[in-house]
Amino acid sequence: MRTCLTSVPNGPSSIGPYSLAVAAEGKFLFVSGMVPMDPATGKMSDGPVGEQTRIVLTNMRKVVEAAGAKLTDVVSCRVFLAQLTEKNFAEMNAVYKEFFEGDFPARTTVGAQLMNMLVEIECVVRLPA
Repeated sequence: MRTCLTSVPNGPSSIGPYSLAVAAEGKFLFVSGMVPMDPATGKMSDGPVGEQTRIVLTNMRKVVEAAGAKLTDVVSCRVFLAQLTEKNFAEMNAVYKEFFEGDFPARTTVGAQLMNMLVEIECVVRLPA
């Protein structure tokens, strides 16, 4: 059985034919790639990587919490950077550490061609029992 989440109060909503997150068997939540879009305005940030990362992770936290979990329940993240440079990697990491503390989730960071953004992040969450 699966449950789909397509919108979040005061948070992001799907902008295409996909769910924000899908809970599988009530055990895991698969969160789609979050982008640096302001949910209130629907506008994409054109700020630097750190600013975009903060928006992305804020949106991700809203989705995770709407499913009844917390960022401490995230077990894996996949980070996509439009420009995988040492500077952008460091800037993204600095903000990432503001959202994840202690035992960090497993993570992969890759360079990717992204449309009108510098960063996108998806995650897998272990849902609380």
